[in-house]
Order: sequence, then structure tokens, then C-alpha cells
Amino acid sequence: MFGKRTTTVTPATSSVTLNDSEIHDDLDPQEPLWSPTPQATPRSIEQILLDNKFINEEQLLQAKTVQKQTPGKTIWQILLSMSAVTEQQVLMAQAQMLGLGFETIDKSNIDPRAFELLPVDYLRQAHVLPLRFEGQTVVVAVTEPTNVFLIDEVKRKLRRDVRLVVTALSDINRAIELMTAGDSDIRVDEIIKDMAEDDVQVVKETEIDDVTDLEKAGSESPVIRFVNYLIFDAIKQGASDIHIEPKEKALKIRYRIDGVLFEAMNPPYTMGPAITSRLKIMANLDISERRLPQDGRIRAVVHDRKVDLRMSTLPTVNGEKVVMRILDNRSINVKLDDLGFSPNALTIWKNQIDQPHGIILVTGPTGSGKTTTLYASLRQMDAQKLNISTVEDPVEYHLSSVNQTQTHEKIGMTFAKALRALLRQDPDVVMLGEIRDQETASIAVQAALTGHLVLSTLHTNDAPSSVTRLINIGVEPYLISAALNAVLAQRLVRKICPHCKQQVEPSEEMREFLQLQGFSSEKIWKGVGCDHCRKTGYSGRLGIYEMMVMDDAMRDIVTRNPDVNQLRKLCRERGLVTLREDGFQKAMNGLTTVDEVLRVTENAV
Repeated sequence: MFGKRTTTVTPATSSVTLNDSEIHDDLDPQEPLWSPTPQATPRSIEQILLDNKFINEEQLLQAKTVQKQTPGKTIWQILLSMSAVTEQQVLMAQAQMLGLGFETIDKSNIDPRAFELLPVDYLRQAHVLPLRFEGQTVVVAVTEPTNVFLIDEVKRKLRRDVRLVVTALSDINRAIELMTAGDSDIRVDEIIKDMAEDDVQVVKETEIDDVTDLEKAGSESPVIRFVNYLIFDAIKQGASDIHIEPKEKALKIRYRIDGVLFEAMNPPYTMGPAITSRLKIMANLDISERRLPQDGRIRAVVHDRKVDLRMSTLPTVNGEKVVMRILDNRSINVKLDDLGFSPNALTIWKNQIDQPHGIILVTGPTGSGKTTTLYASLRQMDAQKLNISTVEDPVEYHLSSVNQTQTHEKIGMTFAKALRALLRQDPDVVMLGEIRDQETASIAVQAALTGHLVLSTLHTNDAPSSVTRLINIGVEPYLISAALNAVLAQRLVRKICPHCKQQVEPSEEMREFLQLQGFSSEKIWKGVGCDHCRKTGYSGRLGIYEMMVMDDAMRDIVTRNPDVNQLRKLCRERGLVTLREDGFQKAMNGLTTVDEVLRVTENAV
């Protein structure tokens, strides 16, 4: 029609290039195209989202970090994939950037005369909707306010002045359905009478079925380089876990840093099977098995550091999810003095692990640092004079001075069986990974009563609850009373970043809360956020502790099979410092924040 000439138009936020043959026939090339009204001080969508408090600095920084690893995606697209914002919030920001209004529409605010100005099929195809008249101007809702060609076409079709408002696509589709409902009396039998069996065809999902293809995909250079970079980047950022999560049309990779998950990158979702296959090859797993969970181990060297990755796969509806726990000996080689014990608690704990016999328990949920505390306690002992042995599932970190045993449930090497064998090896100190059942608990108690020091873990919310848990497992109260020496409950809280740490005025509500807890402070510490801490205000972690030490009065109470509330009350009367009290004291000392203490002690009493 116009030859082969190509026209390029650059609107306020994007550029569109198309061939003249694609322009609608009724466009007049001499008439100027519609363009958004420019603002005096243009701002980006992400800045508007930030100013409107739809997102915070931390989310924006995280999205920018992901964008560096995900070329071709805008910041707001990444924020949407992170679920940090909604589509409606993005459209509101886009409208504000272009100087347009944003409206939520339904049938009640649509003028039927305006609706009938354009064909319904065109409205559905173009995602536009005439709403009402304002004098000689038609108010039109659009979902793509920067698509200048579409908007100019609408203006020419209406042959009127147009004022644009921005709305969500779902609102337009719903409004069209409401406005056209009842237009025709449709009978189901009339619809199906002319349909053939092959009118609807099932589309098979594309997946790699051939094991050879999987091996080939996992052995290609780009995939190998990406997986190597992924492991390197996670270790560099101090992550403890890597999560590779396939979604319907996306692949999400997240790192757990200081106990909190952060989105790291969004590679093309088509890479998902190849990445998983590469990791399975590295972990010596069956790459052809994608319907059952698998567990494996990857040993790698990163910058002359030996790192183990414990890998787990789980089939999901969108593919296999992979989680890798990074086992770095540098993170476990922490001295007992550096874990966060108060001076008084540290002295008591060191005294307890010097005892010749008895049971010492460390309790807390998964990821609360129990293994770190136990390993630090074992390193505190004199391994030259003591026979120190462990039974673990699995052995996560290797200690050169300790005899470590791995359990294997499939071949009958249970905690109880391993512990029985170990007690014939003349041990002085025994560490059990976890007391899970009555048999293991009974053997541990007998070992403690016959002159061995037993260290182990339990999953309870506080220290007094561990006694009740042992009784519920099936251990007699009089045996617990005789064997148990101490229980240490713990949590990990994030430390305030030292680079952006400052004192701030607490709110009235926070001041009253602290006074109720017995703390009076005109200033509290907080991290305002910087590049060193990814704008979170936190960097690193430390422990908060609750220690229950058995004495004669406590042993008498335990023998009588007390309920947990009675035992907790007695412990408080005898000076027990609870997890929250220890945490609040560390917050007042500027090590962490009150909010962080409340977060990790939500289930603790």
C-alpha cells in the first residue's frame, strides 16, 4: 500500500517499529499520532511504586539484582514475578507516570451508548473499552497506554476526542461479559450438534523424555557454566540454601541468607530440566527418574574451599524442584564464645559440658543452630584425652578429632542400633543427632546413667517442654530426673548490620511494650539498610538462649510427672531467663532488633 518504507515511533517509555503495510487502512499518514502527555519531571515506574509505598527499598534492590541476572526483563516485570506488587499497582504507577487516571470499572459505571460505539469483537481483541461521554469527548479505558498506534486507531474509529484512563485487563473482560450477557438465548444442544470428535485436540506438554537428551542437555557448556556460576554466586553471597523452583511459565531461583529467602534470578524456564539434569549428574542421581524424590550430595571446590552441597529433588506439577543445602566448614567452625551466649550462660554451659556423665539437650526448631552449638561444644572438649563419638543422620560436617557414624535406615542401621554398637566402643562422650523414639531415648538414658556424657537434640519450643516430650516418648519420669543435667533452648536472630546501624526513637507503642517487658529505653537500635546488607538492615546471625539446669528441687518435681506449665513456673521462680528476655536484652545492647526477636520467638512462651 505504502511500499516498503519502515516507520519508527518512540513514545514516552518504549519504542515500536513496524512496517507500513501493517498500519490500519483508515489511518491518515498526514495526521499526527496520539502521544501521552509528558510530565515535567518524568519518573520511572519503579520509582513511583516506591514513592507510593507499594514496594520498599529492599524489594527494589532485590529486583535490580535479579534483573542483572535476567536480561530482557524490566524491573516491574521482575517485581510482578516476585509477587512484590500486583498488576493493578503496576498499572496505577504506569498511569501516574503518563499523567493519566486509573479506574476500576464494572457495569455500573459504563454508559451503554458509549459501549456500543465499537464492535464487541474489536473490544475483546484490542483490550479497550469506551466508558462514558464527557461533552464531546469519550472516556476510553485501555490496558496499554503506551501503545500509541492502537490508541490512535481507536480515536479514528470513534471520530471523537478521546480521554484515556488505565484499567486492568481482567476488569475490561469482566465488563464486556456483563454488558453482553443475555444478548442471545444459547442452547447447549445447538452448540454441540455440529461438533466432530476431533474439533478439540489435547496439546501434549513438551518435555524431554529421552534419557540421552537429558544427559546431553545437562552436559552442554552453557548449562555447566550456569550451574557453576549459581553455586559460586550463592556461596559468595553467604547463602545457606539454594532453591530452584519451576513455575508454570517461569523458573525461580532463591537463596536463603541469614534464615530468610531472597529471589536471586529468573533464568528462562526452558532451562529448568537441563539445570536439574546437570545437578543430578554432579550428585550421581538417576536422571531418568523424575517422578520420585531423590537425595544426593555434591562435593565441590570453590576458590580453594571444599564445599559440600546436600541436594534434594521433589516432583511438582511444573517440574522437579531442587533444594541444595550448602555445607561450608567455615560456617560451622564457630567457637563457643562467638555464638552469642551471655557471659553467665556461657560459664554455666561450659560447666555442663565438662560433666563426666548425664544428658545435655539442645532444643529448637529446624534451622535454629542446634548442630552448630553441639559441634562447638565438642570442639571445646579435650579430644586427646576423651573418646568422642557421634551418631548422625546425615553427617553434615566432618570433625577431625571426632568419630562420626552415619545411620542408614534402609539397611537397619538406626539410631538405636548405632548407639548400642557405639557404647561397646568405650566412649566418654556421645553425641546423638536427634532423640526420635522411645528406643533411642531409653538407650541414651541408660548410657548417661552408666557413666557417659550424652549430647543430643529435641524439637521443642522451650526448655521445660523437653521434659514433657521425653515423658510422652515413653521414658519414665524417675529416669529423666536421674539422667538429665541441662536443657538449652535456642533460636537464631539476625544481627543488625554494623555498616548502617544507628539509634532511633521508638514509637509510643514500642516504648510501652518494652516497659511491660521490664526494659526502659529512650533509644533503640536499628539498621536503616545499605548495600552491604541488601537494604535489609541485617547482616549475620547470633543465638538467643534459654537454659534450664537441673538441681535437687527440679529433680523432685520431674519425678512427680509435672505438667509443662507447672514446670515452667518453677523454672521461672528459680531464675530461668526465657528466650524472649535474652533476645530483648541483646536488642537493648544493639545486637539485634525487637522486631526480629518477636519474629523468631512467636511460638515460644
